[in-house]
This record gives sequence, C-alpha cells and structure tokens, in this order.
Amino acid sequence: MSDSFDRAPEQTRPQRAPPSSQDKIPQQNSAESAMAKPQVVVAPVLMSKLSANAPEFYPSGYSNYTESYEDGCEDYPTLSEYVQDFLNHLTEQPGSFETEIEQFAETLNGWVTTDDALQELVELIYQQATSIPNFSYMGARLCNYLSHHLTINPQSGNFRQLLLQRCRTEYEVKDQAAKGDEVTRKRFHAFVLFLGELYLNLEIKGTNGQVTRADILQVGLRELLNALFSNPVDDNLICAVKLLKLTGSVLEDTWKEKGKTDMEEIIQRIENVVLDANCSRDVKQMLLKLVELRSSNWGRVHATSTYREATPENDPNYFMNEPTFYTSDGVPFTAADPDTWMILMMKWTQRLKKLMKSFVWNQSVSENSKVKFEAVSLFVFFFFKFRYGDLAEHRKARNYRLIPN
Repeated sequence: MSDSFDRAPEQTRPQRAPPSSQDKIPQQNSAESAMAKPQVVVAPVLMSKLSANAPEFYPSGYSNYTESYEDGCEDYPTLSEYVQDFLNHLTEQPGSFETEIEQFAETLNGWVTTDDALQELVELIYQQATSIPNFSYMGARLCNYLSHHLTINPQSGNFRQLLLQRCRTEYEVKDQAAKGDEVTRKRFHAFVLFLGELYLNLEIKGTNGQVTRADILQVGLRELLNALFSNPVDDNLICAVKLLKLTGSVLEDTWKEKGKTDMEEIIQRIENVVLDANCSRDVKQMLLKLVELRSSNWGRVHATSTYREATPENDPNYFMNEPTFYTSDGVPFTAADPDTWMILMMKWTQRLKKLMKSFVWNQSVSENSKVKFEAVSLFVFFFFKFRYGDLAEHRKARNYRLIPN
C-alpha cells in the first residue's frame, strides 16, 4: 500500500475562491488596481479520514477464499450466498480448484445437514453449469468431487442421485426443447453439453473398488442425439457436433465393447442430414469434418504403434495435405482425381519430349548440359509415373465418399 493512501496531507495548495453573486467586489480606480495585489482566499485544510490501520485494499471483483470466512463475522453468509460466491470464484479462477476444493467440501459437510440444503446445493451447481458455457467442465468436476466427499446421505438420495434426478427432469422434455424457440433450444443445448461433461467426469466406484462411468448417462446421450438430429436446424446440429467431438471416442469404445453399432447408425444419420436436410453450407461442412475425425479414430494416435510411412492405404487423411493444382480452365483438382492427373501426365510427357528434342539438337548447348537435362526429364517423368501411375487404386483407398459421383 502506498504512503499516499495512509498519511493525511500536511498542507494543501491555496486555491482561488470562485466568485458568487453575494460577494461584493470593491470598485478601484486604475491607479489602485495597478498597484493592488490579487486577493487569494486560502481554503481550509481538509482532514483525511484514511487510517494506517484500515483493512487491506482489494480491487472490485477480487476474492481470496483462503482467508474468507476465517475470522468471526457478525454477518455470516447463507448457504446459497457462500456456494454462489465459490462458484463465481471458480468461474473466474478455474486454476484454484485443486487448492480450494477440499476446504469447500469440509465447509459444506458442516453446513449441509438436511435434505432441503442438499437439494439447494444441487440446484445451485446445476444452474451455474447450464447458464455459463465455460463452467460445464468445471461443474462436472465439482459434482464428481462432492459425490465422493459429502458425508450426508439422506433417504431422499445422496448428492449424485439428486443430481441425476435433476438432469432427468430436463431430459424428459428433450423432444419439446429441441423443437422450441431459440431461447429454449439454447438452454437445452447447455444441458446437453453439461450432461456430456458429466458422462466423462462423473466416476462411480463399484464394490470391488473399480471405477466406472454412469451407464444411464450413456443411454441418455444417445437419445439426446436422436432428438437433435430429428430436428435438423443449424443450432441443433452444431450442438450435436460439439457433443460428439467431446464424447464420441468414449461412446464408440463403450459401444464396441458391448457389441453395439450405435456409432455407425449415428454416422449414417449424419450422412443423410448432409444429403437431405436444409441446413446451411457451413453446418454441412462441419458435419463432414466430424465424419473425417471419426474415420481417423477421433484423432487419437497410439504411441506404441510402429512408424509407417503415410500412404493412401493406411492414412485416411493422406490427401488432405496434398497441394491444390488447377487446370487450364481454372478447375481445382488434387491427387484424388485420377482421370485429371492421367491427362495432365500425358500432356507433360508430350511437352518434355518436345523440349528434349529441341534442346538436344541445339548445337550451342554443351554435351554435359544435354546429359543433365535428359536425366532431369526422365526423373520428372518416372516420378509422376510411379507417384500417380496406379490412380485407380488411390480412389479405392479413400475410406468413404458421402456424395456419389
């Protein structure tokens, strides 16, 4: 704290008093006014009320939960105020979760002792997680921690059971919400993404100590995707893409372990939406990118696999890094267009033959340069022959084609 906030000013600068309508200014002649000095009114010294013993200053919006509520305070906050302040604190400083969650849980254990208090706690966390987009992940982590560390276990259900009951209330109106107005759909999408985070973060410990995920959430996510794709407006489809990017790899692995083909059905439904739905072009492109992501095993790379050179047969993204070429008509094409490449290779071959003929028979060119030119020409020819010679197989190597030729 700077000294200027702690010391009272010892001396103030004299200020000129502003004229008022009641002040009477004496009339002076020119000689007196020339010799007269300007009248200066000295303002009274203002005594500062600042004290060196004042509490430490914090800027607005700052909260320090390591020191909050430690000292006895006459105006102790209610449960709702305390929980809401902590949730806002986590929203602003998510990095403090690890250091402060234990103290928060201990405080709740001494505070949440009734069914109504536990129900209020669940509702506060649910509303924060579904009303603030950036809090869905942190809210899911918070729910997982409290489900294992809150000691209260009333007959109405523990923390995890009440949380799932609250989610079920929103889940039961999924079809109406997906068809609702923009505000209703936005609230529904926030619930969908929060449920996806819960599926990934909420751990259930079995009797043998093994940790599993909640199967009921997996079934719920499948039905939520059906509701979103059944009403293929842009914001519903965008929400479905976000949910699959978040949980797609885990869902597919779980379904495969159970011998289910749910992910194949979802991908087929996405293809139908791309072909038939009246969604925007950007959303269709987003759906196609999602299919590409799934074809590449959701972007997962196994570190234990041996290195193999990328080929069209083992890399589904092989053609994505290829340069784009253009025909004489300005039509773009890549290595995945075999007919165009074949025609272009024939044209380049003819051009190389003409260049070689004119170059070789040019008497002004040395024999050494002719040999070098022939070598370069043969290299270019065979490069394209072996690189793009079997182009029909390249087309077969593409793992999918949504739009038929």
